[in-house]
Amino acid sequence: MNSDLKAAVLERCRRMEIPLIGIASTDRWENPPFQPWMPEEFYPQSIFPEARSVIVIGLPVHLPVLETTPSIYYHELYKTVNTLLDQYTYRLASFLNDCGYPSVFVPRDGYGSIEVLQKSPIAFFSHRHAALLAGLGTFGVNNTLITPKYGPRVRFGSVLTAADLPPDPMLSDDLCTRCMLCVRACPAGALDERDYPEGLTDKAACAANSAKLARRHISPCGICINVCPVGEDRRHYASKNPDGADLRRRAREHVQKYGGF
Repeated sequence: MNSDLKAAVLERCRRMEIPLIGIASTDRWENPPFQPWMPEEFYPQSIFPEARSVIVIGLPVHLPVLETTPSIYYHELYKTVNTLLDQYTYRLASFLNDCGYPSVFVPRDGYGSIEVLQKSPIAFFSHRHAALLAGLGTFGVNNTLITPKYGPRVRFGSVLTAADLPPDPMLSDDLCTRCMLCVRACPAGALDERDYPEGLTDKAACAANSAKLARRHISPCGICINVCPVGEDRRHYASKNPDGADLRRRAREHVQKYGGF
């Protein structure tokens, strides 16, 4: 395995200020950590036959912005993170191609619109599962990948590469606390209390709620990742002001008045 190339990739990510990166070998899709698992057509090597490794990067969703959801503030942050993910993964794939290893980036979303998602709620590649297999987190009841540093407040992007890179170990400890805050807070009633994957999100209900917010220009929802108590970011953003909770509420109410219908 090419340890020197992995070190070069990590340095490239450091220079682009990417805080989360993990690597999974493609054979991990063939030996899944739980069942039911995805069909083979969704494996990275089915999408890019030359793939031997998958590089996954993660960018955080800043908690104070997320706390205003649904809002134009979170809407714009979500778009910004998505754009950066596409740019960074494209640049990483280009770097690997220049090093002589055929590589491609995978866009952060695999669908054209909420309307498309309502009709067919499955993307052609799952970055969340790639991040799980790359050791970046574990699944929670809310069907998102929970990370130690940011909880579920992370967006992921992936690079499929022919380079045989040393994989990172998967996390052994489950990060979800089973507090069920996400289940109770979901405005679409799309979650239940069963563990992943038994308690899969009601994708139709979730997509319908997203479509309603999109018509108001304040999608996505994000409430299930907002209420999750896991993540070092909660301590980072914790207010030392005794009136902090009231100030956050007032800030949220102010932001929600503007920018959408």
